[in-house]
Amino acid sequence: MRTPASIGGHPVHPMLIPFPFALWTFSLIADAIYYFFDHNAASIWDDISFYTMAAGTVGAVMAAVPGLIDYFSIKEPRVKKIAGWHARLNVLALLIFGASLYLRTIKGSDMVGRSLTIPVLLSILGIILISISGWLGGDMVYKHGVAVERAPGEPPAS
Repeated sequence: MRTPASIGGHPVHPMLIPFPFALWTFSLIADAIYYFFDHNAASIWDDISFYTMAAGTVGAVMAAVPGLIDYFSIKEPRVKKIAGWHARLNVLALLIFGASLYLRTIKGSDMVGRSLTIPVLLSILGIILISISGWLGGDMVYKHGVAVERAPGEPPAS
């Protein structure tokens, strides 16, 4: 199934999704370094975590646009159901990372007593959600051929 969200025949959504996944994962790694090893007020790891999370959030919004275009181009009901769960999990993860990001700001940190515990736990939950969602995305591509352009005469994936 060829996707309308493509450049030169290459689907855009799979080009963009590595960025939020990598940035959010690295943000959690920076949190772990800050939280467990370098817990002082002037730590650069706290800043790295904040900015990589913010960049991952922007990247996720950018990846969602072609993902939404791909979603509406899916016709097969079974694949549409998988795509629906993939989208729901991604939106939920985006909201969770957004909440974690907000709780790291000056205004938001007052809500959690300036502690990083809740923001870090939200990040862990977000990583779990995008991992499951990524699995579903891989299932759509590798098992069902979503966004894969078939050669002329090649049968569609089941």
